[in-house]
Amino acid sequence: MNVVVAPQGFKGTLTGPRAADAIAEGLRRALPEAVAVLVPMADGGHGTLDALLGATSGQRFTARVADPLGETIDAAWGVTGGERLIAVVEMAQASGLTLVPEGRRTPLLTTTYGTGQLIAAALDASHRHIIVGVGGSATSDGGAGAAQALGARLLDGNGHDIPRGAEGLLAIDAIDLSARHPALAGTVIEVATDVSNPLTGPTGAAYTYGPQKGATQEVLPVLDLALGRLAMAVKRDLGIELRGIDGMGAAGGLAAGLVAFAGARLLWGAEVVANAVGLDAHLAGADLVITGEGRIDWQTVYRKAPIEVAKRASARGIPVIAIGGSLGKGANDVLAHGVTLLEACAEEGAPLPMSEVAAYQALAEAAERAVRRWVGKGVV
Repeated sequence: MNVVVAPQGFKGTLTGPRAADAIAEGLRRALPEAVAVLVPMADGGHGTLDALLGATSGQRFTARVADPLGETIDAAWGVTGGERLIAVVEMAQASGLTLVPEGRRTPLLTTTYGTGQLIAAALDASHRHIIVGVGGSATSDGGAGAAQALGARLLDGNGHDIPRGAEGLLAIDAIDLSARHPALAGTVIEVATDVSNPLTGPTGAAYTYGPQKGATQEVLPVLDLALGRLAMAVKRDLGIELRGIDGMGAAGGLAAGLVAFAGARLLWGAEVVANAVGLDAHLAGADLVITGEGRIDWQTVYRKAPIEVAKRASARGIPVIAIGGSLGKGANDVLAHGVTLLEACAEEGAPLPMSEVAAYQALAEAAERAVRRWVGKGVV
């Protein structure tokens, strides 16, 4: 029996590859004869780099870049293995919220400059297909910092470069792309996102995600105004409309900035990852698929990795087991989207254990229970 094991990371406890290992262990306990093919998944957020490199035996590199506050750090990026070499940039490595202590979270000042430096590192290494995962940001600068790192000049009314961060956007008056990194013109950049928020407005980047990045109620309208100023300048100088388009608000508007300044295209993260790891090829000849994430609830059906896996598997008539660290309201909704059987690591309302060792064991045990339940239904 061939079983594809394709979970995404269990946030805060297990990476996608470690989750896949745990599920495979539980599978072997229940079905010792099963052959497990591990294909860790992600949806564009934290863990995308690990998932893509792990599933393709890719290479990891580091670059010296600016963190969200402008301090120098070493940030990881990578290149997938196999025939198609694709560079992978996870913006959280350089511009992520976890890099900024709670007391220093100031989205008017934080910048995506470091993410632009990672993209530049991939370009300088001659990679012409780059996936940028945009989850977990500390920023609300509309990708302006990334653009500046890639050679774009964002100028105030006196022709001076505006400061990094969203606050600087309040003074933007002109855009000059004459010194933009020349390799961008021949590069495919795919922005992998799992949110559909627009750039500005009540459901935009500032009002939806600003509070978790440290923005007070007084700061939120300033952030929204700053992003609006950026959109106006882009529309006037580059002829690109950024407002009112789903997904442009991802990562504090980094998605919009990459579209405007790097010619990127927005795609659903789970779809990008599934394509990059060759999920369809792995599904050929599979008898069972096991997927999962840290919490399965009503949000899972909105383009999360387990649903992308289930959609592709069910289209081929392959049964799918989905395992959640915990199950929340609306978890059963996944049963209408290709999932055959649902299992939880923890009791209803309880979180997955926080230590990696305990979470690994809980997931392995849940996988064993789920597979035994599946076998008990008489399907094998």
